[in-house]
Amino acid sequence: MNAFHHPSYALLLDYATGNLGEGWSLAVATHVSMCSTCQESLAEMEAIGGAMLAADVKPAASCDEDLWSRVAACLNDDAPLAKPVAQPAAQSAGTQSVAKSSVLPAPLRDYLGGDIDALPWRRLGLGAQQVVIETREPGTTARLLRIPAGQRVPAHTHRGQELTLVLSGAYHDETGRFARGDFQELDSDVVHQPYAEQDIDCICLAITDAPLRFKSLAAQLAQPLIGI
Repeated sequence: MNAFHHPSYALLLDYATGNLGEGWSLAVATHVSMCSTCQESLAEMEAIGGAMLAADVKPAASCDEDLWSRVAACLNDDAPLAKPVAQPAAQSAGTQSVAKSSVLPAPLRDYLGGDIDALPWRRLGLGAQQVVIETREPGTTARLLRIPAGQRVPAHTHRGQELTLVLSGAYHDETGRFARGDFQELDSDVVHQPYAEQDIDCICLAITDAPLRFKSLAAQLAQPLIGI
């Protein structure tokens, strides 16, 4: 499958260079596993990084006068940059059946040790549920959210950054429609009210580095209880 909404170039580059924290990396890795476009972009970034290492490019702090000429020569070489080739492991019929029926893509399913039915869902109110995902990254929260079909999330903005990856179903907000595999990056500049489409519950992976800023008084009062 391929998504319509992808991580920004800067976020994908940070992931490729190992500069993302655990929660953010989990979201990007899960999206990449579902998106052929980002798989190609990531392979190109990694190939360029490998070419720079092969050219013995030194860090900028100690660069010499011909640094950029050596990088340019490497990148403009007539020989194409090598791309990693995926070598899928042999799968039994039982393993293939599990993969086809799973809601969670392999990176996230392996990280959690099971699919959605094996997780400790906690009620949030109005039929919504969440599973908080433990990480070793201080200040960042990763969670799965299940929003009932047709349900609206209270309108809110963000005190920090929020990444959302749709795993099942779809939702709409002021910025567009997001379905399975789609990736949304938001910050304090955006106020939105996502709502799940009617046909199926919407299950998302959400990463935040600060509590949301709800617009309604009722949601603000409930916020300490639900921890979002």
